[in-house]
Amino acid sequence: MSDIVLTAAVRQNLLSLQSTADLLATTQNRLSTGKKVNSALDNPTNYFTASSLDARASDINNLLDGIGNGVQILQAANTGITSLQKLVDSAKSVANQALQTAVGYVPKSTVTSTAVAGATPQNLLGNFLNTTVTGAAAGAAAPGTKLNALTSPITNTDSFTINGKTIQFANSGGNQITTTGATLDLTTATVSDLLGAIDTITGAASGTPPTPSTEAGGALVLSTGTASDLTIGGAVGTLTKLGLNGVPPTTARPTVLGGQTLTIMPTGNGATTNITFGTGAGQISTLNQLNAALASNNLQASVDSTGKISITTTSDAASSTIGALSGSATTGGAPFAGLTPPAPVADPTVQGTRAQLIAQYNNIINQITTTAADASYNGVNLLGGDTLKLVFNETGKSTLNITGVNFNPTGLGLSALTQGTDFIDNNATNKVLTALNNAGSTLRTQAAALGSNLSIVQIRQDFSKNLINVLQTGSTNLTIADTNAEAANSQALSTRQSIAVSALSLANQSQQSVLQLLRSG
Repeated sequence: MSDIVLTAAVRQNLLSLQSTADLLATTQNRLSTGKKVNSALDNPTNYFTASSLDARASDINNLLDGIGNGVQILQAANTGITSLQKLVDSAKSVANQALQTAVGYVPKSTVTSTAVAGATPQNLLGNFLNTTVTGAAAGAAAPGTKLNALTSPITNTDSFTINGKTIQFANSGGNQITTTGATLDLTTATVSDLLGAIDTITGAASGTPPTPSTEAGGALVLSTGTASDLTIGGAVGTLTKLGLNGVPPTTARPTVLGGQTLTIMPTGNGATTNITFGTGAGQISTLNQLNAALASNNLQASVDSTGKISITTTSDAASSTIGALSGSATTGGAPFAGLTPPAPVADPTVQGTRAQLIAQYNNIINQITTTAADASYNGVNLLGGDTLKLVFNETGKSTLNITGVNFNPTGLGLSALTQGTDFIDNNATNKVLTALNNAGSTLRTQAAALGSNLSIVQIRQDFSKNLINVLQTGSTNLTIADTNAEAANSQALSTRQSIAVSALSLANQSQQSVLQLLRSG
């Protein structure tokens, strides 16, 4: 059979129809995919650029799962810290209850001085003591010896002063004692009369002094009462005759505690106390001053109506024994002599209450342990010492490393308490409160660090999502088809195809007509 020969018109119509069919197929593919570039043949540059953008978007999208897990891990740790903070606050409440509980020792360690005559809260030093001044030997100054019969006789031109009052000697006029002093008659006055005049002026006689003025071995022994100091003055010649030349013009009388020292060794965790009683700079003379000096050694003082000074431990150191006493105030017949601080006596009822509080506290410590261990997500626990590494880009160069902490009780500086050691007094309780406050501060610091890291991760998570959208949008812009234009093209190509089919049919009909003419001829 010979080959079929197509006319030029038919062949042209067939070619046109094939071209239209190819274009229609391309248009329909664009409409179905929404892309105008579906392969490298469509547009190599746009196709490979879009593929690269899509691949990067896909890589970053894969990292989003890890970032999302990181967010949850951080939130789990933050939730754990919040719970730990509440547990620490509960432990503080228990410790504060211990502080408000009665002192666990009755009596506490206490030392009490002997009575300090005249001591009051405003004046712990007590009364002035009697001062005695002994002069040099004045020949034959026996009590009954007349003044004009001494080895160096007193004359009517002699005089001297005692506490600012003048004792004048005269040949006559009798023995007179006035508010301004005394006048002694040389014809009758004896050494006894002179000593009596001195006692009257100094107040020794009326003040019932411990030792009145007297004579010993030819030397005058002058004493003062409780009213004033002993001040001797006047003509040197007279004082020499009486053996009083060279005696200081003023002899200040000491008080019971004046000038004495008291040292108390550390009590509990206190500091050594060094006290000098007196009215000078840095010295102690009042109860307020004494308590201020004792405060750093966990001690406090009081004075009763009889002048006894008591020193006892404060409630902070109720379980402690007062440190050893030393100093001049503890020697001889001084008020604090021979005192050995006794140990405190535990109160069983109060200590039982404190033991119950210890049990409550230890239960909270156990809860801290389990809470910290439970604050994990997907096997990672930032409160258990784990480390979290997050990768933010497809090259692995953009990362965030978050180092975990150990927030069990040991990591927070806390531990279970022991009965008989902890909560036994305020010092022991305050030690626990200090540890709890430090733990709370540590938790707050870590919470701030976690919050900062969580903010960074969430920002990077949002950034990655937005970047994926940018990449995908860029890829789409390179390959997307204009559906309106492609729809119009599809319609036009369909019409074109229909016309081509009609033209092909006409061409075929024309050939059939020629064939019929040939047959009929």
